[in-house]
Amino acid sequence: MRKAAYTLMAIVLAVAIGSAGFMLGYANGQSVAPARAQAPADTPAASTPAPAPTNPPATASPSEDQAFQIFWEAWRVLQAEYYGNDLPDPKTLAYNAIKGVIFGLDDQFTSFIPPQTAAIIEEDATGEFSGIGAYVQLNQNRVLQITRIFADSPAEKAGLKAGDLIIAVNGTSIVGDDLYAQIAKVRGPAGSQATLSIMRGDNPPFDVTLTRATIKIPLVESKMINGEVAYVSLSSFDSSTTAQQLSDAVEQLLLRNPKGLILDLRSNPGGFLDQAIAVSDLFLKSGVVLYERSKTGAERTFTSSDEGIAQDIPLVVLVNGGSASAAEIVAGAIQDRGRGQLIGAKTFGKGSVQQINHLSDGSQLRVTIAHWFTPNNREIHGKGLEPDIVVAAGDDPAKDPQLDRAVEYILNGK
Repeated sequence: MRKAAYTLMAIVLAVAIGSAGFMLGYANGQSVAPARAQAPADTPAASTPAPAPTNPPATASPSEDQAFQIFWEAWRVLQAEYYGNDLPDPKTLAYNAIKGVIFGLDDQFTSFIPPQTAAIIEEDATGEFSGIGAYVQLNQNRVLQITRIFADSPAEKAGLKAGDLIIAVNGTSIVGDDLYAQIAKVRGPAGSQATLSIMRGDNPPFDVTLTRATIKIPLVESKMINGEVAYVSLSSFDSSTTAQQLSDAVEQLLLRNPKGLILDLRSNPGGFLDQAIAVSDLFLKSGVVLYERSKTGAERTFTSSDEGIAQDIPLVVLVNGGSASAAEIVAGAIQDRGRGQLIGAKTFGKGSVQQINHLSDGSQLRVTIAHWFTPNNREIHGKGLEPDIVVAAGDDPAKDPQLDRAVEYILNGK
């Protein structure tokens, strides 16, 4: 069964490791089953080999049927001759075969999610997580890369930084694994310890041991800067109330009669398409927000109305390399429509749409079905958005030169 909603998130862990972000957190919802917390969902279980199915699917073509005979032939040889006792059970065999196909694809966002991991992802929507306190994304080499560290989190206390690569957990490599298998191995209940092997730039790998903690991540944060500039940050688009929460915050800021508004989408990994359209609609008059095109060339056009509450106030959007997918939709539409200035660093470059297919055993197959394009027909996938004003983030965590530049632009108009 297919889920109607599209997700455009560049997979993240809010460890809370948050995925596609999805949080690499450990959900504290009441529906969490205790057994689900014991081990990563993708850990294969050794068992006695079972007889292999003999009949291919009714929909298999003759060429597929012939090719799979080789698979079954090899499998029976393994059953008969393999010395070890760790051959997978039939379900694990099927899962491994599916993941093997996916790992051979060029697209790192198409993924297979086993039932336990799928349940964890859905439970993560509760908004409270246990983990290490960092957003991550899966890079093109299928390595988890940290994009944002949360203040006072286990990750910050351990000295982890944005850009670090997580290559192993408790001495076992996770590189090349499915995204959600990696997430399941990094995450864990509050109070549990994990040793992460980290690569930072060209330096040799090093280990950090940290204790996971419960982390609450607010979706929207807002404030006035110097009593003159309104500031609102949005951490993701993965809630059905994203646009409403942002609208409520912006509405309260506008009551203060600010000279301009800063929308902070830095390290925002994306989320649901409908929320990206609704957020864009807050700032744009009627017109195109994005075009979505499938591999067949079929096109859908998504538009904004003329009812947004912040259509005229001077606007700056902050972006960086962690701004992805739905965040790039909003930023790209604002840039193309001339509505505001993009300030910061080049965005991540994820312009693909994943269809969530719910399989009969509770697992999910997330398949890239389309790419999206900005109002000026720019394809962002693999390219990203170039800011109108490029500002490096800097190395001093006590300073924020990108935000300072945005405030300067609002106050001086340049």
